Amino acid sequence: MLARSLILLAALLAASPPAHAAAAPTPQWQAGRDWLPVEPPQPTTTGDRIEVLEVFSYACPHCAHFQPYADQLKASLPADAEFTLMPADFHPNWVLFAQGFYAAKALGLVEQTHQAMFDAVYRDHRPMDSLDRIADFYAEHGADKPTFLSTAESFVINGQLSQAHRREIAYGIDSTPTLVVAGKYRIVANSGRNIGFAQMVEIAQYLVAREVAAKKKP
Repeated sequence: MLARSLILLAALLAASPPAHAAAAPTPQWQAGRDWLPVEPPQPTTTGDRIEVLEVFSYACPHCAHFQPYADQLKASLPADAEFTLMPADFHPNWVLFAQGFYAAKALGLVEQTHQAMFDAVYRDHRPMDSLDRIADFYAEHGADKPTFLSTAESFVINGQLSQAHRREIAYGIDSTPTLVVAGKYRIVANSGRNIGFAQMVEIAQYLVAREVAAKKKP
């Protein structure tokens, strides 16, 4: 009888999962380790909404790989947060892409051309080494080429490029893609900390939730 009881007990223990396997612990993202504070915090461009900014370049292959994760992050944001884009200007060709981006933004073409530009550069291997070639691409997506070129070379776009450069310095941007949340927190991939693109999205979501909670406090 004792032997039968022991066998039944062993069977029950084998069938039951260990207590620590019941739920995976929630990651505890930490300042200075998983994300970096922007000091001092910078003004944002989204008014009362929490800004989630991606600093990117069409010249950056890592940004092309990050794009599906950026889409996932954008779709997951609450109503009081907003996803925005800012092109980096690390090299002369990056400046051309930034110029083209701001001209496309002024003409209302970014939504339908953002992924298409990555595809043109990295899937189709189209050369984009001049503003004229960049204008040809946008003309294929609805832009009038002369209007696009005059917009890209305008005083307004030059001002936006200068402003973006100042923000880039203020945020401490030295790689792309980088996420900046609420003008306060900088998030980058780091293999040494096991932070890849999926973790960047999770950290951004965590920081947005923290900002939302802070706004609701009396």
